[in-house]
Amino acid sequence: MGKIIRRDEALRRGVTASEIRRFVRTGSWTRLAKGLYVPSADYEDADDRGRHAYRAQASVTNSAKGTALSHVSAAVLLGLETWQLPLYDVHLTRNRSGGATRAPGRVLHASRFGEDEVVEIEGARVLQVARTVVDLAATIPFEAAVVVGDQALRTGLVTVDELSTAVERMGRHPGRARASRAVCFMNDRSDSVGESRSRVLMVREQLPIPETQVDVFDATGAWLARVDFLLREHGVIGEFDGRIKYRRDGVASMDAEDVVFREKLREDALRRAGWVVVRWTWADLQTPGEVARRIREGIAQAARSGRPTGTWAVRKLAR
Repeated sequence: MGKIIRRDEALRRGVTASEIRRFVRTGSWTRLAKGLYVPSADYEDADDRGRHAYRAQASVTNSAKGTALSHVSAAVLLGLETWQLPLYDVHLTRNRSGGATRAPGRVLHASRFGEDEVVEIEGARVLQVARTVVDLAATIPFEAAVVVGDQALRTGLVTVDELSTAVERMGRHPGRARASRAVCFMNDRSDSVGESRSRVLMVREQLPIPETQVDVFDATGAWLARVDFLLREHGVIGEFDGRIKYRRDGVASMDAEDVVFREKLREDALRRAGWVVVRWTWADLQTPGEVARRIREGIAQAARSGRPTGTWAVRKLAR
């Protein structure tokens, strides 16, 4: 990310006020906020998260003392997942109990926080990871909150204890119950957005809660696979199939064809060991009832078959 240009700094370095106006008028610089600019080439080359980060840094720089970036804006700067979170508005929190406001492109929350809950990123004050995860969990849909928290836990950016402490510090916040429910469901073993969404789907469809990222072995002790979801009491393995990449015309590339072949061999080995394997894709998550139907059919099929042979183990995941 390119450096934000401050008007006062530019003037000290010999750029004149008329030159600044010309740079903006001709499109060489993009004005982010009063007295703050970025080279337009850098801004245009950035993705949505990058452009949000520019606007967020500019907004907090021009904010009152004691203000910090929060919610989705903090998530962007902290490197958290932002699946389904709108990136138009910059979110800030002022350290006080009242006076929240909203303006086009800017949401100012009012909530008490300690300085130990603030970190500095590229010169910007940002609420730290645990606080940001619970703030989001209190204000966004459950599914999106779980996605954020799972990724933060999986990558080691936060611990379960830190999230629990952050919930306790919310006091009588009206979203505390929502945040607590989401935090209790977050899991450091979800390896992708799709896997997190799949776990939420299982809860909503009242399916058995699976173990995640489990190593499965055959009767001789040979490792067969690490599977996404294991319903061990039911003899069913669930696989979120989000790994295969296709060309824009929808045809699998040679690499993808190789992945498909390896996945078939892997699945055949699991079936020989007596497991029923149920697969679904990113597109299938849009029709959760269909995914639930497949899993229930898999459970029914397994009940008619013998128990799987071999063993399984839940082992620490590498980060």
